[in-house]
Amino acid sequence: MTIHYKISPYDSAAHLFLIDLTISSPNPDGQLVYLPTWIPGSYLIREFAKNIVSIEAMSQGEPVALRKMDKASWQAAAVSAPLTISCIVYANDLSVRGAYLDSERGFFNGTSVFLAVKGQEQDTCSVEIIAPAQIKWRLATTLGAVQVDDSAFGLYQAKNYDELIDHPVEMADFAEVAFQACGVPHRLVISGRHQADLSRLARDLQRICEYQIQFFGTPAPFKEYVFLTLAVGDGYGGLEHRSSTALICKRNDLPLAHETEIKPGYLQFLGLCSHEYFHSWNVKRIKPAAYAPYDLQQESYSRLLWAFEGITSYYDDLTLVRTGLITQQTYLDLLSQSITNVERGQGRLVQNLEDASFDAWVKYYRQDENSPNALVSYYTKGALFALCLDLTIRQKTLGAKSLDDVMRALWQRFGVCFEQNEQGVTEEEWECVAQQTTGVDLSSLFNLGLRTTTELPLRELLADVGVEWQQRVAVSSADKGGWQEAPKHNAPSLGGKTAAETGGVKLTQVFTDGAAQLAGLSAGDVLFAWNGLRLTIANLEQFLSSAQLGEKVRIHAFRRDELMVFDLSVQAALLDTVGLKVVFGLDVGFLNA
Repeated sequence: MTIHYKISPYDSAAHLFLIDLTISSPNPDGQLVYLPTWIPGSYLIREFAKNIVSIEAMSQGEPVALRKMDKASWQAAAVSAPLTISCIVYANDLSVRGAYLDSERGFFNGTSVFLAVKGQEQDTCSVEIIAPAQIKWRLATTLGAVQVDDSAFGLYQAKNYDELIDHPVEMADFAEVAFQACGVPHRLVISGRHQADLSRLARDLQRICEYQIQFFGTPAPFKEYVFLTLAVGDGYGGLEHRSSTALICKRNDLPLAHETEIKPGYLQFLGLCSHEYFHSWNVKRIKPAAYAPYDLQQESYSRLLWAFEGITSYYDDLTLVRTGLITQQTYLDLLSQSITNVERGQGRLVQNLEDASFDAWVKYYRQDENSPNALVSYYTKGALFALCLDLTIRQKTLGAKSLDDVMRALWQRFGVCFEQNEQGVTEEEWECVAQQTTGVDLSSLFNLGLRTTTELPLRELLADVGVEWQQRVAVSSADKGGWQEAPKHNAPSLGGKTAAETGGVKLTQVFTDGAAQLAGLSAGDVLFAWNGLRLTIANLEQFLSSAQLGEKVRIHAFRRDELMVFDLSVQAALLDTVGLKVVFGLDVGFLNA
């Protein structure tokens, strides 16, 4: 073993890990080491090296000079004996992407704590994970165990650096439940305070996991799988790995023992689990060519994120309805919300899906108040394009083929043998496989959906399978979409999003060509008077509902600390809210397994 890591809690109160890296055969000209700048699955340069508090090197008991080469790499002076590099890392990131340590819990992704050894990234690595003193924690990870104690602390091994950083580690006095899916051991681990019904969680997750394994075909591409979950008061997120996922959810979203229905928060959690699990095939093994292998020192651009995140987003909720966890109408309500989410952003008319994928590094993960006017989500619109693909294939083949067949063909060609040849799929290959598998000429649909901002033909395709489409205005600021028996088609609108602010109402976003923008208002302005009357978040909708379309309204607002006056012409709200329902008596084929 030429590369060995040891990680231990150094100071839980200060959120510090200590990591020792020992290199048995360092480069005789001076070994270079580096920390990744981003983590696979989250396409933003996150500069993990900023959390390195101190770093030093030793060889045969003597200090070795370290020279910092750039923001995330160091060069050690030449030595002829094993080299040990020690660093202290600040770990106070509660997200699924980084590292965290306090007296209640420890968690880390390898990209945040393990320095890579330049030139030896393909060498086998061993990792010793040390338990904290005087704290009874257990450890959960799918990293290969070599010699561990009853609490799973001890020695682990990875065949290379890429594998090392793809197995996050959870350490806490967590709750857990085990289940089998197609003969594969699975575990759900939950840290944080909660009262979740673990048995129900296991039953529901088992249905999701078994369906997806069978969808791609047995055997599963992993020998075990772990859902590493942190329950908090307010939070949400997930990040996929090759045989596990790191999740964050609200503790109140988890099911309680007396609950029998799927409440909205639990539905969202199941959708998140389904999404990250599907990634075990679609992105972890069927990979964009740009990520085979990953270049973790700089951005890796791909125009295929719509296929890897968008298609995964399509199948996450589809899995829930196909397994019977939710009804067809509940699924259509979720789909209505996705369509509404895209409809409400003018960015869909500005940015196409390929550009959205390519620009993830600078746009999607760095959103600001103008983002709804400038970008479209490759997750959400990507899922809608996946639906278009699926319905078109089914229509053109009279139901003989579907997007399911395309995903299985991609798995057989690029996924099954990924561990051996690590071949990624290019943009051209993805489209070619889809057309070869189905026998359908999809070129015009690919061009329209991926390389233009033309509206997707969703309405017509859904009508063809018996789904009725309703286009309406939102009934309130909380309306995310869904079928309304008495829809509104006319209502006044401010043309932006608002939030409560001391002394008034803050404009958080101003939409292109909306009433607020045309009046000269900007995001960040604080509105405090409407025609001379005090304006608050509580009475804003009342003022709007009593206004006439085209009416001129005098708005007093503060921009920074300057008082400004605007004349706003009340506009009609856009018909940007969608509802869907099944035409009575019809069977919607794509919703069936």
